[in-house]
Order: sequence, then C-alpha cells, then structure tokens
Amino acid sequence: MQTAAEFARPAVTAGSSNNAEMPLAIVVNCGSGHQETQARIETLRRVMLEAGRRHEIWRIDEEHSPQEVAAHAVDWAVTHSGAVVAAGGDGTLNTLAQAVLPTGRPMGVVPQGTFNYFARSHGLATDTEEAARQLLAARPRPVQVGLLNDRVFLVNASLGLYPQLLQDREAFKRQFGRYRFNAMLAALGTILRHHHEWTLELELGDRSVTVRTATLFVSNNRLQVEQLGLPEAAAAGAGALAAVMVRPVGRLGMLGLALRGALGRLAEASNAVDFAFRRLTVSPGIGRRARRLQAAIDGEVLWLHTPLTFTVSPTPLQLLSTAPESTA
Repeated sequence: MQTAAEFARPAVTAGSSNNAEMPLAIVVNCGSGHQETQARIETLRRVMLEAGRRHEIWRIDEEHSPQEVAAHAVDWAVTHSGAVVAAGGDGTLNTLAQAVLPTGRPMGVVPQGTFNYFARSHGLATDTEEAARQLLAARPRPVQVGLLNDRVFLVNASLGLYPQLLQDREAFKRQFGRYRFNAMLAALGTILRHHHEWTLELELGDRSVTVRTATLFVSNNRLQVEQLGLPEAAAAGAGALAAVMVRPVGRLGMLGLALRGALGRLAEASNAVDFAFRRLTVSPGIGRRARRLQAAIDGEVLWLHTPLTFTVSPTPLQLLSTAPESTA
C-alpha cells in the first residue's frame, strides 16, 4: 500500500531527462488483487529498465482515486513531454483518456479488462509484457473517441437497461469472480428481473422523434458492433457512432434479442432499430421532468444532466500504436 509520501514521489523512476525516447507515465489499477498487480508492475518495470526508457509508475488503489492519480500522471507527462499509459480495464482507460484528451499528449494502453474491445480493435496486445514492448516502438496515431455531453467514451455509452446490467454484473463479479461466463449469467438475470421502458425525445439532424425503448446503446467501437451483427460496424469509430434501440418487448422478447446479439445476428431482429450518426441529442419524453438520466460510459455508471448529447469528439485521441494507421 502506498503512503502519502510514496504517492507524492511516484513508485518507479528510471532513465535520464536526456533520453531521446518519449518518457512514459504509467498508471496501474490495483483493483484486481495485490499479487496480480505486483506481477504486472514488475513486468512493466523490467521491460522499461531493459530498454532504458524513462518512466514513472502510479498506482490507483483504495487511498488514491482514479481521477486523482490520472491528474498527477498527466501533469507529469505534460511537464516532461511524455505520454500517459493506462494499465487497467475500460474504466481506467476512460479515466485516463478523459484527463489526457484536452492536453493533446499521447496515451498508451496495457489492457487488463474482461473484453478489451478498445485494445483489440486497435491491434494492441492484451498480454502485459507484449503490450509493454509494443509501447517501446509505438508512435502516436489519431483515433476517434465519442462524447456524451462532456464525458469521453472510447467503447460505448448507453441509457436504460444497459446501465442496470452493468451494476448487476459488477455485484455478480464481486461475489463469484471476474469471468466472461459470470458476466453473461449476470446479464441474463438483469433481463429477467428488470423490464422498464423509457420515453425519449431524439433529435438527429433536422429530425425529431419521440420513442419508447428499453435501452439506447451507442458504440464507438467497430469490433463490438461487428460482433452484434449490425451493418453500422464500418461507421463506428470511422467518422460516426453506431446506435441501436430496442422497441417495447416482453421479457422473452428481450431474451431473444440478447441471444441474437450473442450470435451476431441482431440486425435480423424486427424489434431492434440501428443507425449511424455524428450527433444525437436525447431528452426525457413529454410529461417527464427528469433533470438527470442514468448513463453507462465504458462500463462506469453515472448520472448526467439532460439533455444528453452523443457526438464524435472534434479532437482525436493520440493513441500510442505500432500499427501504420488507426483500425477503429
């Protein structure tokens, strides 16, 4: 566990200020367990030291919030003309991207999540050592990110059933472990227990429409949209965002939609409406006075003030990658 003094003086420092390579401010999420985290840190330290790369490592733990650690790491990267590296799941990546994007500094990724859609869609290694070695040869590449109001999302943002599903999934994982099968069981339980429909007003370009839906799901990730079997996969992350809404259906209908999505055949469902866009504004429907709506952003659930605006960020994220070009 880091003390306050250790936090003020980052855990690892290597290399010299004259190193021609870009210094790396590495942020590691300790939430997955002490032994696993320590092994990752040791791997990162070893790879960086072997290469002579200047770096510093910060830990997100019970004493230091993701936002606090991200702010310190980004300040260090700006001061030293370096890059910030997020070692964690979607939530960690999102927090770092939120802090990095306004600065224009590059961001690297060492994925530690369950599905790792962002890393996989951009050709980044999911093994810690391999990902660390990729960072040594990586160069900044502009990649698209989405915005929900002023909040960045790298993979997806949603309203309705999906935020509830995420809350149930996290509770299930805390009790039974962080495995994909457990995530699917938690999703099944959410669908069977919760069935609330929302009335929303959507503004898309010069069109306005009122809809009833159980969920509105917006993706910035081509790989995720492809796996759902939606034709908007080519647009997601390549100049536009992909959305899918579910028309009012019963529990069995929701189970059928979930099955089609798992099989990559959601586009065949008559109760699913999908479309691509660059800007979409969402407000509570007529007769509702909700000033805030619950949303899920890259796996984190929060409340946002209405109206909600989904849009492509005018500023891309400078992702450290060895790929010749973005593969969003």
